[in-house]
Amino acid sequence: MDDLAANQTAGLVCAHNHIYSALARGMPAPPRTPREFLEILELVWWRLDVALDLDIIEWSAKLTALTALENGCTAIIDHHESPRAIEGSLSVIADACAEVGVRVNCAYGVTDRHGADGASRGLAENDRFLSSGGRGMVGLHAAFTCEADTIAAAAELARRHGVGVHVHVAEGPNDTWEMLRGHTTDDWLLIHGVHLPDDHRLRGTMVHNARSNMNNAVGYARPTRFGNRIALGTDGIGADMLDEFRVSFVRAREADVTTTPDVIWSWLENGWDLFPDARQDVVTWNYESMDPWRLAYTTGVRPHRVEIDGAVLLDDGVVTTVDADEIRAKAAEAAQRLFAKLEAP
Repeated sequence: MDDLAANQTAGLVCAHNHIYSALARGMPAPPRTPREFLEILELVWWRLDVALDLDIIEWSAKLTALTALENGCTAIIDHHESPRAIEGSLSVIADACAEVGVRVNCAYGVTDRHGADGASRGLAENDRFLSSGGRGMVGLHAAFTCEADTIAAAAELARRHGVGVHVHVAEGPNDTWEMLRGHTTDDWLLIHGVHLPDDHRLRGTMVHNARSNMNNAVGYARPTRFGNRIALGTDGIGADMLDEFRVSFVRAREADVTTTPDVIWSWLENGWDLFPDARQDVVTWNYESMDPWRLAYTTGVRPHRVEIDGAVLLDDGVVTTVDADEIRAKAAEAAQRLFAKLEAP
């Protein structure tokens, strides 16, 4: 990266996303107003994931990849769940992102919320995708939705494939996590960690999602207290990593006024350790200096040009690989089908 100009960076990395949530904007209101985190899961996200089918997943992935590219994000680490459309779902996501040109790492979030058969099918989808050469990890939804045997099976499957496990950890106050002890390794992704103690003894990269944690009112993770490497994700709220950087900075600043932009930028840079290919991508921005101290207080910074593997995928702010208007139109149609499912009795 030393040879980049002042208005250039490598491709940004979103270290945790939920591509399937891209069509959620405008979704019907839940049957009642959620009043705490578990109710948000039950009344919003767990209703949405059971309504997904492979077509909806495809257009969610294309829309996410498109908007990521338009924001200078060239690599996404995704965590997926679609209990009624498990088989083949990771390939649908990978193929859709490849069509747009964005790199993706896929994982299916295994859970016992839908019984032992649902957990078994989730493990099988991770195994199928990784065995076929797909780039990914083994996913777990969260320890509190999994039996001990399921967690052990996911950890063993990850070891067999030489990858880590991608799992939500201690996001809410009732999100028990202790069953993960003894399983984690340095290549795991530990998402959130809001309610972890300082001495949790879990190995892996902690992925901080400031906007999502604020939106769900679960508290502030205070990532600087951990010895783990820290990276930044969006938890499904788009893939604008500069925006995530800014929000993460002001959230940290609120808790500790001595926090500098360099600290939060280092979390963004850690994404390149998780997705090294993105280091070779080149993003040219419409701003004179991509210095963290300037970016922390400057909005409206947009990519002018994006090069991935030497190919220009965005030029003068316009995506060159696909018809952006068509993707948005098809995604809107898929969203209406999704909303109809959510409104069905």
